[in-house]
Amino acid sequence: MKSFVTRTVHGGTLEGRTIEPLVQPVYQTSAFAFDSLEAMNGYYEGDGSYLYSRNGNPNTDTLAKSVAGLEGAPAGVAASSGTGAILAGILAAVGEGDHLLAARDVYGGTVALLKNELSRLGVTVHFADFADTGEIEQKLMDHPEIKLMISESITNPFLRIEDIDVLVQLKKYYGVRLLIDNTFATPYTIRPYEAGADLVAHSATKYLGGHSDVTAGVLTGSEELIGAAKERITGMGLNLSPFEAWLTARGVRTLALRMNAQCRNAKGIAEFVRNRMKVWHPDAGAMVTFELPEQADVAAFFRSLGWIKVVPTLAGVETTVSHPYSTSHRALSAEEKEALGISEHLVRLSAGIEDLEDITGRLKEAFEAAGC
Repeated sequence: MKSFVTRTVHGGTLEGRTIEPLVQPVYQTSAFAFDSLEAMNGYYEGDGSYLYSRNGNPNTDTLAKSVAGLEGAPAGVAASSGTGAILAGILAAVGEGDHLLAARDVYGGTVALLKNELSRLGVTVHFADFADTGEIEQKLMDHPEIKLMISESITNPFLRIEDIDVLVQLKKYYGVRLLIDNTFATPYTIRPYEAGADLVAHSATKYLGGHSDVTAGVLTGSEELIGAAKERITGMGLNLSPFEAWLTARGVRTLALRMNAQCRNAKGIAEFVRNRMKVWHPDAGAMVTFELPEQADVAAFFRSLGWIKVVPTLAGVETTVSHPYSTSHRALSAEEKEALGISEHLVRLSAGIEDLEDITGRLKEAFEAAGC
């Protein structure tokens, strides 16, 4: 008979039972046990699947595999955030002394990562207007050290749809790799890997998770690049927790249903707003960006939204709005914001799954409160 103290530690283990759950359980464990020293050594020789959750976990692998399958990519890896996934992808493709070229209009957090962190790792960053093919080519010709191009399938916040086919042609001609952030589009609308991109990143915090309750990232691509990215994630501690991976994978299962409703609502919202002010909506995705008129009381608009919440993020099942000037692009200088057209009157709306009439009715009241 084990002592009381020993029983408190080991008394909760079920033995001799085969359990077949309908849904994958949460493997909320920091490490995995082995029957023998030989079995543990086998892990290092490639015979075992799991050792320590920073190196890998069934929940993170399930999430990565599901997103890779949706993107049409052979491999994927989960990370602790979208920024972590992008960083791992960059470091899988470039090294010290290399250069990369990024679209000037990518997410402000990505700009901050590229400007503030990569220089510490010996990587030089260039920016270009990716709507101008000639400017991209000129940068590639002027800087043969460029090894990677980075853009977004739908840019933030002006929702420009990237011409991925052109970028693929350029990357092949100049011998560079291409990383596309597919967060706004999701594989429901655009699949960059199938179009020829080398790596596709997601802030899974957004549409993949879909319920505003996780922070996660996923990177998909070739076996070679994802293997290198996984090494960076493990080595730098960018791994995702098992429970957040489980929540995100659960969200992925309803992605098509949510995106269908949210994209439909976004189109209706854009049509409603277009009668009042300048609006950006490319008939793809569930985001709408609009610019309040110059005379509008911006603060009054945000105060009067009622159940439409003001948040610094996007893509939940609930409709939300954000203020790019003071959130997503806050780190940019006033000059950089002006060059990109990001004014204090700019509003980014993430369409939820509510009834369209309720959303537009709430917006109408906020517009009237703002004097527009």
